[in-house]
Amino acid sequence: MFGRLNYGDVLSAPQGIGCCDFQKPSQNLANAYKTGVDGLPMFSTFNNADLDANVNTVDPRLDHTVAMPGHIWKYDPNTVYQVSWNRSPDVYGTFASQKENVKRSEYTQLGPFYANTKNKILLRLADVLLWKAEALIELGRHNDALSLINQVRTRAKNSTSLLKLSNGNFESNYKIETYQPGVNCTWTQDFARQALRWERRLEFAMEGNRFFDLVRWGVADTYLNNYFSVEKTKRTYLKDAKFTKNRDEYLPIPYQQIQFSHNLYKQNPGYTQ
Repeated sequence: MFGRLNYGDVLSAPQGIGCCDFQKPSQNLANAYKTGVDGLPMFSTFNNADLDANVNTVDPRLDHTVAMPGHIWKYDPNTVYQVSWNRSPDVYGTFASQKENVKRSEYTQLGPFYANTKNKILLRLADVLLWKAEALIELGRHNDALSLINQVRTRAKNSTSLLKLSNGNFESNYKIETYQPGVNCTWTQDFARQALRWERRLEFAMEGNRFFDLVRWGVADTYLNNYFSVEKTKRTYLKDAKFTKNRDEYLPIPYQQIQFSHNLYKQNPGYTQ
């Protein structure tokens, strides 16, 4: 009877719904959705101060991605996400993921866990558009990539109809604009690459792509260690976090698989047999 349940997300429901409050957005991620007066990301200053949803202007994808106290849960104006829904908020913070979760009435209890039947999206149009944009940028055709990135941003800009409180007000102060060379940006190859990588983060946050993007771009060690240096001051469970280059990009190959291949498989760097 439980054959169509999404077992991969049973730990992601907030503690206030049932169990278990895992897979929580970081403060860094929430801060990344802040926008400047031009409606563009705050590339270099986004993490200087933590998001204040009552003050900062933000990309609407913030509220599609991050559940925050006082904001609605899963587009239901009658259900407001509470600090009390969090497990050990002093340790793990007060955010939850909107991506893996569903409305309270749509969960199915499995013992202490709460599963759902929400479909898992393996590939969506925004991913294809941004793949093409990235390829064009790396080929030096960044001007051709502009419209593709802007297509994704325009969709985000127009995605606010469900982001309203019961009184009809928007949950946050939304301000997002497309990239307009000569008006709000200078569209060089380097800037386009930065914009593309930022767009992938905002669009696919909590969908399992981020780590693999960082590895693919060859920046995982620098990015993650810089991330840990600040985030551990806000989330104490990260106090000993460290990324080791040329090891942590990969998982170890199981010893049995190496044996089955008659040692044709070689263990990844940094791991012993």
